[in-house]
Amino acid sequence: MRVSVLQENLAKGLSIVGRAVATRSTLPVLSNILLETDNAQLKLAAMNMEIGINCWIGAMIDEEGQITVPARLLSDFVNSLPKERIDMELQIRTQTLHLRCAHYEANIHGIDASEFPIIPTHRRETGLPTIEVPPEKLRRMIEQVAFAAATDESRPTLTGVFTQFDGDRLTLVATDGYRLAVRSTVLEEAVPVALGVIIPARALAELSRIIGSLELGEEEGVEVTVTEARNQVMFHLPGVDLVSQLVEANFPDYKKIVPTSYNTRAVVDTEEFLRAMRVSYLFARDSANIVRVNIEPGDPGRILLTASSKEMGDNEAEIEATVEGEPLEASFNGKFMIDVLSVIDTPQVVFEAISPTRPGVFRPVGAGDEEYTHVIMPMSPK
Repeated sequence: MRVSVLQENLAKGLSIVGRAVATRSTLPVLSNILLETDNAQLKLAAMNMEIGINCWIGAMIDEEGQITVPARLLSDFVNSLPKERIDMELQIRTQTLHLRCAHYEANIHGIDASEFPIIPTHRRETGLPTIEVPPEKLRRMIEQVAFAAATDESRPTLTGVFTQFDGDRLTLVATDGYRLAVRSTVLEEAVPVALGVIIPARALAELSRIIGSLELGEEEGVEVTVTEARNQVMFHLPGVDLVSQLVEANFPDYKKIVPTSYNTRAVVDTEEFLRAMRVSYLFARDSANIVRVNIEPGDPGRILLTASSKEMGDNEAEIEATVEGEPLEASFNGKFMIDVLSVIDTPQVVFEAISPTRPGVFRPVGAGDEEYTHVIMPMSPK
């Protein structure tokens, strides 16, 4: 293999695939990145047991070939080089990759590419039906939902995001048992077949990061393909494929969790609510994150936030709100409240509740077809 690439192109490609490198694996080759010539381009690939990423970058190919080399060493070395051309040549007998850029040279020992697992690519799976989603819309949906998934591996079902395509509607749902995020949108075209799968939240977070790193045109979409065996999902973007294992389980019936009525409803400025909650959280974080929320009707109505710490002190924050219904005094996890208020991008937000012991519900005001519902369980005050 003899290949020449620009330093900035190789560095960007390595940053895209690098997050899929296995950090703890019994297979040494999974700590490596695959370099392979492919249709007059250089393909980079990495995988752990959950996700795999393929990325193609422009290159001048003098001789075809493939090799896997240690991911961390290659990335650190390339990122340290000047923005000039990198020439790479593989010594097949010793499985050593020789790199030369300006006045820098290195030899990196690799592992034969035949030991690297095959990662499905969009080119191989073109016979399967695909669903196209606008990339920026999908990235925003992931940001509003994925953080609510569980991180505890003892509950694998809840570490995923339930992803449902039904007619012309896409819905993402995540819950960790204490909060629930539901985000839906209308697609430009109806899907041929209704589909519901559980995608690991980490895989979707990685997809969101990749979308954010690419310069995509308005006409370029993310193509979503589920394999025939229903055990993998593939996301295809220009020059990048991300493949993820699916969580094979039944997702809880989330519709039963979302309250359909309220006794107290407050409409409040999103930024003000977020700022007040962040201030209260400074005192709440040493006291199980508990923030007391006191909603009072009136003209104007108000929301009073209080938090206290035996060691640090206490605080009180008051914000105006349009309140209808009964007064409410309940305790919530301040960190969870900050998480949801941070991803609501409308100027105003609605907060609804039935009673102090029932879940509170956030909804953006004036979101149109971009429906978002976030449910938070109350906490017992100490």
